[in-house]
Amino acid sequence: MSGTEDRTESIQPVLSVSNLTTSFRVGDGWRQVVRNLSFDIKPKETVAIVGESGSGKSVTSLSIMQLLPKNVSRIEGSIRLKGRELVGLDQESMRRVRGNDVSMIFQEPMTSLNPIFPIGKQIAEAILCHRDMSRAEARAEVLRLLEKVRIPNAKGRFDEYPHQFSGGMRQRVMIAMALASRPKLLIADEPTTALDVTIQGQILDLIKLLQEEEGMSVLFITHDMGVVAEVSDRTIVMFRGEMVEQGSTDAIFNRGQHPYTRALLSAVPKLGSMEGRRQPVRFPVIDIATGETVTPEQEMPPAAADRPIVEVRNLTTRFDIRSGLFGRKSGAVHAVENVSFSLRPGETLSLVGESGCGKSTTGRSITRLVQPTSGTIEVDGYNVSTLDAASLRKMRRSIQMVFQDPFASLNPRMTIGSAVMEPFLEHGLGSKADARAKAADLLERVGLSADMMRRYPHEFSGGQRQRIAIARSLMLDPKVIVADEAVSALDVSIKAQVCNLLLDLQQSFNLAYLFISHDMAVVERVSHRVAVMYLGEIVEIGPREAVFGNPQHAYTKKLLSAVPVPDPARRSLTRRVATDELKSPIRPVGYEPPVRHYIQVSEGHLVQAAA
Repeated sequence: MSGTEDRTESIQPVLSVSNLTTSFRVGDGWRQVVRNLSFDIKPKETVAIVGESGSGKSVTSLSIMQLLPKNVSRIEGSIRLKGRELVGLDQESMRRVRGNDVSMIFQEPMTSLNPIFPIGKQIAEAILCHRDMSRAEARAEVLRLLEKVRIPNAKGRFDEYPHQFSGGMRQRVMIAMALASRPKLLIADEPTTALDVTIQGQILDLIKLLQEEEGMSVLFITHDMGVVAEVSDRTIVMFRGEMVEQGSTDAIFNRGQHPYTRALLSAVPKLGSMEGRRQPVRFPVIDIATGETVTPEQEMPPAAADRPIVEVRNLTTRFDIRSGLFGRKSGAVHAVENVSFSLRPGETLSLVGESGCGKSTTGRSITRLVQPTSGTIEVDGYNVSTLDAASLRKMRRSIQMVFQDPFASLNPRMTIGSAVMEPFLEHGLGSKADARAKAADLLERVGLSADMMRRYPHEFSGGQRQRIAIARSLMLDPKVIVADEAVSALDVSIKAQVCNLLLDLQQSFNLAYLFISHDMAVVERVSHRVAVMYLGEIVEIGPREAVFGNPQHAYTKKLLSAVPVPDPARRSLTRRVATDELKSPIRPVGYEPPVRHYIQVSEGHLVQAAA
């Protein structure tokens, strides 16, 4: 009899969700955002929920954790964890469940960690709340967890604060905290979306390894199909609050039945898909109303071989570090070190590398948003390094910047019509009527309508806000646009739409793009040339097909090997990405960097020689 009971226990789902419907109060009524969702997660199984923003993925996870505000939300149906019903459970009982049986990793670790407490104390607090341990035992357990999540020098970093860790290391701290109670179920809500490819690779490997060691089940929520293919046993596809398809990951990827599933997969840029193509290629786009592909991929025409519009020679940007009572200079951050490149009209040069490698500082130095230390920058005939305030203002008509977070770069109190018109009026290029007419035309060009000009930024989706930022950057008729991680945080289909928009605008206006990104699959698709940066230096630069097809530098190979590939056959593979952090660019006073030499591999393809 006991053997039968054991077998029954072994096949009981860790989590069983049945007819889950979650609604939010809107005015006097209720709006359903998740409808009739049902699925199970077995012991040691990984289930991924995929879909775009607004599909109900995160609301599903928050419903399971019972973290939605009671006064404006309503959860119906059944959520059973190891056979125990969670819907209707009182707060104290639910707190014990969260601490002991289920844990959650959130997308942005900095908002989940308290900035005024050391990370060791925060993890210890989670242990002391839910496990019967002394403080000494809790400290020993924290060190064990930090070592388990591959944080170097765990003992030395126990008393460090969140801001002293990189993004990838903060995410490791969150995983350590989630594992502190040895949960049966781990919910990972977009845990790698904002991370660089190498850090993302480390986190995915880590979750796989810990799942094997701890015997956890994992609910993985993401819109990255490459991540889904590499981590999940089964996949649930959600569209507008409903599950449209569910099955093994292999079946979903290779034999998906629903039009939205097939469209979602077709919109995913795949590394290596550009083999044999020399020019950037438009992305296939999903019709959000039907879930079907409406725009096929299309190769763009070649850029004209004009003289460079941007010339950067020996650019160096350093930030002084001052310490002591009198604020004496004690060192410097060597953010950009002796960087040289050119950019022609109608061409896209992509800068790639991990966070902290100097990509964004390079873009900001060229636009003089930060002051370069030395070197020469020429933009459209201007010597940027020596311009006075009036000339600099005039030069910026030729070069504009699109930032990663459009919400942060748009004034929340200003209508988007006023925001788009502002550069035109500030530079005195015409009347208010002229500005309004041009803004309306550009909003139409970027896929929005002129009657949206009276709305405010919060009334738009992330993708729409990015389109507004692009329209605003075009108001001064620039010749160069610096796109700093402009599509990194966008969903698959929105990313495809914005990338297509950038390609179309490039063709229409002969724009030159400095495209800063860590998304290697997108870079491969939109670039003419690629420069790989490491610790402030360009270690490899050349035509896109040469850098991706014949990478020479060890760091370039590391970046490419870390990219998740949307192929379920890789489910059991581990990339074994090195877990060390990017080395510090901080140097002492008087430090002189070594002189670098470059080897020409092929025409235009240069790689930094080994020191």
